[in-house]
Amino acid sequence: MAATGTKSVLFVCLGNICRSPIAEAVFRKMATDSGVVDKWVIDSGATSDWNVGSSPDARGLACLRKHGIETSHRARQVTNEDFMSFEYILGMDDSNMSELNRRSSLVKNNPAKVELLGSYDPQNQRIIKDPYYGSDEDFEKVYEQCLRCCKAFLEKNS
Repeated sequence: MAATGTKSVLFVCLGNICRSPIAEAVFRKMATDSGVVDKWVIDSGATSDWNVGSSPDARGLACLRKHGIETSHRARQVTNEDFMSFEYILGMDDSNMSELNRRSSLVKNNPAKVELLGSYDPQNQRIIKDPYYGSDEDFEKVYEQCLRCCKAFLEKNS
């Protein structure tokens, strides 16, 4: 688990180059702007190993920059240790959740709360769709969903 007095969240999507690094960067900025970033361990990861070591998708980075957010994240795959060290593990869609729940069941007595990030969306858009094969507008939609969900998640956990 994270150090005493800190909370922890891991955002997860399929490849850790589109949705989850956007969510991580949005949440980190939100926590920084709220003055609570030092109380959080914030990261993101992938259910697959396809993009390990890669930077986020250029369209996602451009979307974040447009909103004044920078990230230096490199893609990584979720590990069994993540289920022991993160309080919250937030997936983007049903496929991510299925894999996270499968992996979670293999790690005995893990404290992680595995949830859908979209379950925090006040507009009730529970699934954050993968924008990889889409357009800049799809990345903007992911950003907007992450903004709403991360705001609600932070408010609930502050």
